[in-house]
Amino acid sequence: MYAWKSHIVVQADYQHWANEVLFTALDYLQPDVLESDQGLFFNSIHHTVDHLLQVSQLWHARLQGELMTVNFKVISIPDWRELKLALRRETRKLQNWLEAQPPEFFDSQVDYIGSEGRPYTIWARDALTHLFTHYAHHRGQISAVVTRLGAPCPEMDFLYYRREMERLLNEVKQASGTELQSPEAAA
Repeated sequence: MYAWKSHIVVQADYQHWANEVLFTALDYLQPDVLESDQGLFFNSIHHTVDHLLQVSQLWHARLQGELMTVNFKVISIPDWRELKLALRRETRKLQNWLEAQPPEFFDSQVDYIGSEGRPYTIWARDALTHLFTHYAHHRGQISAVVTRLGAPCPEMDFLYYRREMERLLNEVKQASGTELQSPEAAA
C-alpha cells in the first residue's frame, strides 16, 4: 500500500520551502513592482500570491468539510509583509493539520461545492495534489516575471528541496552525533 500520508506531508513541507525561495527572490524587487501589472492571470505578483493564500485556505476548509467562499478578484491582504506572513502561517497550519490526520484520511473522498456552485466529490489525495500543483503553477509564473525583472531566478525544484533537507539532516547528525530519520520515516 502506498503511504499517501507520508508523501503528502513532505509535499506540504516542500510548499513552504518553495514559497520561501520565491520570497527571497521577490525581496530583490522594489515594492511598487509587486503591485504593478506584470501580465499574470491575476495581473500583479501581489495579487497572485494572495490567490495562493486564498486557494490554500479554501481547500483546507473543504478538506475539513467546511463551506468557505472567496472572491479571487479582490486582494484579501493588501500589505505585502502581512501577506507573506499569512501564507507562511497557512502552509504550516495545513501541514500540521495533515500530520494530525489518520492515514485513512488520504484514501477518503471529500465532498465540496465548486466556485460555480456545483457539488463535487474528490479523493483527499487528489485535492491535495491539485492544491500543490496549483501552487507550483503560479509560483512558476511569478518566477518567470521575477527573472525578467532582473532578480535572481528562484530555484524551487523539488530536487533542490530534497538536497537541502538532506544537507540539513547531515549537519544535525554531525553536530549531535546521533542518527536521525528522514522526513518520510518520521511522518
